[in-house]
Amino acid sequence: MTVYSGPVFEMAVNQFGVIADHLSIPHDERARLLMPKRSVTVSCPIHRDDGTIAVFEGYRVQHHLTLGPTKGGTRFATSVDLGEVAALAIWMSWKCALVGLPYGGAKGGVHVDPTSLSRTELEGLSRRYMQEMIPFVGPHTDVMAPDMGTNEQVMAWFMDTYSMYQGKTVTEIVTGKPVASGGTLGRREATGRGVAYLARRVLGLKSINFNDATAVIQGFGNVGSYTAIELASFGVKIIAVSDHTGALYDAKGLDVAALVAHVGKHGSLAGYSNELQYDPVGMLTLPCDVLVPAATERVIDAKVAAQLQCRILAEGANGPTTPDADLVLEQRQDAIFVIPDILCNSGGVVVSYFEWVQDLQQLFWEEEEVMHREYKILDRAFDQMVARAKRDKVSHRTAAMAIGVEKVRAAKTTRGLFP
Repeated sequence: MTVYSGPVFEMAVNQFGVIADHLSIPHDERARLLMPKRSVTVSCPIHRDDGTIAVFEGYRVQHHLTLGPTKGGTRFATSVDLGEVAALAIWMSWKCALVGLPYGGAKGGVHVDPTSLSRTELEGLSRRYMQEMIPFVGPHTDVMAPDMGTNEQVMAWFMDTYSMYQGKTVTEIVTGKPVASGGTLGRREATGRGVAYLARRVLGLKSINFNDATAVIQGFGNVGSYTAIELASFGVKIIAVSDHTGALYDAKGLDVAALVAHVGKHGSLAGYSNELQYDPVGMLTLPCDVLVPAATERVIDAKVAAQLQCRILAEGANGPTTPDADLVLEQRQDAIFVIPDILCNSGGVVVSYFEWVQDLQQLFWEEEEVMHREYKILDRAFDQMVARAKRDKVSHRTAAMAIGVEKVRAAKTTRGLFP
């Protein structure tokens, strides 16, 4: 029996099972590695602008604290439930271990449509959620970050609420804050930059000229938009993008700067162009060099995987590819180079780690140093993944997850079981 359920959690369990079998982990060790250490469910009542009271359900799951505090984003979305949050926390554990960060994975969220809230209501919900979490989080226990539906401003409210209860400013309780409130230069761009950087590495490995390359990006939020900006900056043509309002396609290439400006003004791609509208599902299978799913989980199933016409699959989102799709992609390894999510989108948590370190030290770095350190870590993890996949003759996802799971298992084994 478990309190966790749903397709996203089942996907995380299935993925772990594959890795556990690959590593020949004894069955009596598996539950300790997989099951979250702690989960919290809270009610978050707020005053609505019309004078009524609304109650939203919030969650936080801390997967393990073996290597250090847990680390993970906080998501405000209608898809949020305990199973999804637990799965994302588990994936974050493997991600942090893969890139060598002293963290366990965590995730949090509130079941709410943030676009239905006014700014005042959003602030009230943000502060109430953090208030309810104060007994369970801390700079050396669990450090929050932004995710889908949250942003720098929400993190500033989180930090301020926690600080008021501590009687002092505690900037290191969250990452992804505004620079003016203790954030780091380069954090906002970090995930998208990392996705583009790794995609660029693979383009180089495949001897694909950047100026001849094309990319399709599903999801045009923080990750997708900065990925598009970075890819375009070194010559890649962005031929299709999408968000929750629809998709746009132009074989000649889209104007990324104009798209970013439109979304900044209007909040979405809606209304940008009627002539360029395209099927949001069909865009995933457009011929391209780089496909970046940067939206939500489980968008590439076995059917879609069989129809992909990309040469590089750079997973900007968490869990965009189902286990059934992985089986298809393993048969297409010669045609499609997969950069799995736990590596591909890890730039965000890497730079979040830098922000945490800078806040603890009260010594801040220039953006060039942040980027240099981020890319150095991504390069190291990428090289380890490719070497492991080649050595063991396994997929990149299996290799990346095996490295992460091995590190967590080794730490748990050496620390032992208390009491």
